[in-house]
Amino acid sequence: MLKALTGARIFDGYQCLDNYAVVLNGECIEHLLPCDQLPDDIDCIELDGGVLAPGFIDLQVNGGGGVLFNNAPDTETIETMLKGHRATGTTSMLPTLISDTPEQLQAGVKAVQQAIAHSMKGILGVHIEGPFFNPDRRGTHKAEYIHAPKARDLNWIIDASKNNPEMTIVLTLAPETTQAGQIAQLNNAGILVCAGHTDADTETIQKALSEGLTGFTHLYNAMRPLTGRDPGVVGAALADRESWCGIIADGHHVHPLSIAVALAAKPAGKLFLVTDAMATVGSEKKSFDIYGETITEQGGRLINAEGRLAGSAIGMIDGVRICVEKVGISLEEALRMASLYPAQMIRHSDTLGRIRSGYRADLVHFTDAFKVTQTWLAGQSQTHI
Repeated sequence: MLKALTGARIFDGYQCLDNYAVVLNGECIEHLLPCDQLPDDIDCIELDGGVLAPGFIDLQVNGGGGVLFNNAPDTETIETMLKGHRATGTTSMLPTLISDTPEQLQAGVKAVQQAIAHSMKGILGVHIEGPFFNPDRRGTHKAEYIHAPKARDLNWIIDASKNNPEMTIVLTLAPETTQAGQIAQLNNAGILVCAGHTDADTETIQKALSEGLTGFTHLYNAMRPLTGRDPGVVGAALADRESWCGIIADGHHVHPLSIAVALAAKPAGKLFLVTDAMATVGSEKKSFDIYGETITEQGGRLINAEGRLAGSAIGMIDGVRICVEKVGISLEEALRMASLYPAQMIRHSDTLGRIRSGYRADLVHFTDAFKVTQTWLAGQSQTHI
């Protein structure tokens, strides 16, 4: 049965529209049309002002709802994470595994395979963040797991990609740890390779880009910075016109002005939001354990015993709000950074990231104060306040 969502300003993925309605037909969007063109007999759901936008897509989610993917890499954890992030506007995600044993990483990838096979809406694939890092840029990743990739390390990831073409795989690694041709091998297998936790020089990054490096994970953080004589990883990332950059806009990982610099440097559409969220998001918990160590939320920051940042404590709506209020980005661009651009990066922009006929009915409604009131995932609604 058709139903129409009215009463909110609608952001369709490119522009905001007043006095428009979104008509849903099951899991999909049937129409986006002016309210005065709605049939008289259609069932209307009146929203109380605010903004109705495409559901957010988070490509770096370590945990949520009180659980962490590494600690229990199974479908139950994935479902809990997805539910925990719905209240922050996220309707699709890549559950993210940080550096761990091969067995734990493989279990996580298998869990995502199972989730997709059982049509768990909102799970688009998996992000494997590590363990092929530069030890000097490992951040909170456990040192004993960090190593350069060997053929057997890449083979199981390549096999997982080839055997599950419907599952997006993002692999974050330090290019300086790879051998010539390895990034190209991964890229040819359909894996989206990103540089992160890296101390590579600019020449190494440029060579990786020539092999098919797709982008950069949490720009500025855990990578060689830009200086006048050494462009580093950050300089190479900002100068490249084709690559994508994820960025954590939580007010702690990156200064607002640095976000503005990245936005000015990258071509339109190449900078997108991620949360790098941990277990506390969507939960009353203020701490969790990883690697046998307790991570605590203090003043909106997640830190370990050494005082290092250990992921973030935000949801996507928080990133959108910070981009608008602190960085000065337009609401439209901030929403594109949270939905359309990540959809484009993982090649799902033909079904997600916009409000238009034929797209999946993944939507978020939030107030002018950036409070999420309701989400729709494949047409199924959930109220949050």
